[in-house]
Parts: sequence; structure tokens; C-alpha cells
Amino acid sequence: MAEVNFRDIQKGLQALGLTRASRVLVLGTAAALGPVRGGAETVVGALTASSALVVAPVFTPQCQVWPLVGPENNGAMYTGHAAENAAADFFRADLPAAGLGEALRPVPGAQRSSHPLYSFVAVGAEAGLTLRAQSLAEPLGPVAHLADAQAGRDGVVVLVGADQTANVALHYAEARAGRKQFVRWALTPAGIVECLACPGCPDGFNAITAHLRALRRVTQIGLARVECLPLAELVNVAVELIRREPAALLCGRPGCERCGAVRSFLTAVPV
Repeated sequence: MAEVNFRDIQKGLQALGLTRASRVLVLGTAAALGPVRGGAETVVGALTASSALVVAPVFTPQCQVWPLVGPENNGAMYTGHAAENAAADFFRADLPAAGLGEALRPVPGAQRSSHPLYSFVAVGAEAGLTLRAQSLAEPLGPVAHLADAQAGRDGVVVLVGADQTANVALHYAEARAGRKQFVRWALTPAGIVECLACPGCPDGFNAITAHLRALRRVTQIGLARVECLPLAELVNVAVELIRREPAALLCGRPGCERCGAVRSFLTAVPV
């Protein structure tokens, strides 16, 4: 297969409806496109050239640590984590992450939030404002900012070779719908930090696909199927679905601690 180049990616993004006013939450990997002339830097270059703001997760699960005791029904066991705790990294601003966010980090003008588990990187107009919406109590604040009434008109999710299990906007929808969230802990140079309102399991998120047909724009760039969804509308559809069907989007994997905790909560607290 021929290499994908900057213009190929830009044309694909235009086919999805991106404009210079778009505020993009991008998810997925450059590798999904196949061979790209210039690599991941070309992909993020096309994204930043095609939109006003590009935001991506640069999550750092390698910073997570576990206490010996913690809250009940928290989607976790507190024993058996000695090896994980010993291997945990201290969070720092240059700590590598996975996905397109890692390619976005070195872009001139890029900013990264300081959440030790759920940081985001942003480039473009209102990058700082978007990232300042995050706190230890609001880990998905940047997604909320992109989906709010002011930015929502131009906010979109772009999935590059990824399905809905990668769509962190659905975690925000879960929180907005009132779904149980979790407490986690992270290692930082200042010590161990408690992180509130951490999201649950995404393994059941593909069940929302049938509800998104009217919203989706899809194109092919290289080897990847690339999908664009209007962020505010996506969140509204997911919130309505969860409020109507409280167990919607939970996974069916036996032994999933987080989905099990949500189901237990639904049983204990009638909705």
C-alpha cells in the first residue's frame, strides 16, 4: 500500500466536516492508518491544521498505586497489588503515554494538564482554558468543556481506527447521567494523591453504536476507518440511554470489578 501523506489526511478530515472552527477530541493511533509519510507527526500536523483546537488523552495508568484498605464497593480489590505498587512511576509532565496524545505532546504550543492518572494534552485556541476545566475531583473536565453550551457547537470526537471502547467522552456521559464513579490513587513527587470521580470500564461501550447512526460521519484514511461524532449530541444520546436503561453500556465480562460495582449500586439504590 502507498504511504498516506499530509494531504490525504487533511482531505479525509475535511470529508468528516472538520473546519478551522472545530474543537476536536481525537482518539486512536497513527499506526491504524498504515504507513504514513512523516509518521505520527504528520497525523497530528494535519489535525492541528484542520481545526481550532485539538485535545487528546495522555493517560498514565502506570502512576496508579493501591492502598491496603479503601472505600467499599469501589470496583477494586485492595490486596495483591504489591508488584504494581513497586513498579509505579511518579507522574511528571513529560511522562510518555499511548495513542495520538503522545504525538501531540511535542507540538509547539502544546499544553498538558497535571492530573496524575487522566491528563490531557491540548493544542490551539483555548488550550489552557480547556485544560483548566480539569481537577482531581473532575478528571473529565476537558471533555465537559468541549461539550458545554459555549463550545459544544464545534466540539467533535474523532476516532482514528478505534471503536467506541476508546471514546472517553462516553465516560463523561456516564458521570453526567449519575453513574457511580470510583476513587483511585496515584504516585506523584508530592506523595500519593487521591483521585476522585474516576471512570469505570469501557468494554461495553460499543453497544451505543446502534444509537449513533444519525450522528456519525465516517471516511477511510489509509487503512483506518475514521469516524467523527458531534460531541454534545453524543453525550446527550448516551446520557438519555443510561437514564432510561441504568445498566446500559456496562460490559458482560465475568469478574469485571467496576461494572460489578455499578450493578451492585443499582441494586442497592433504586433509580
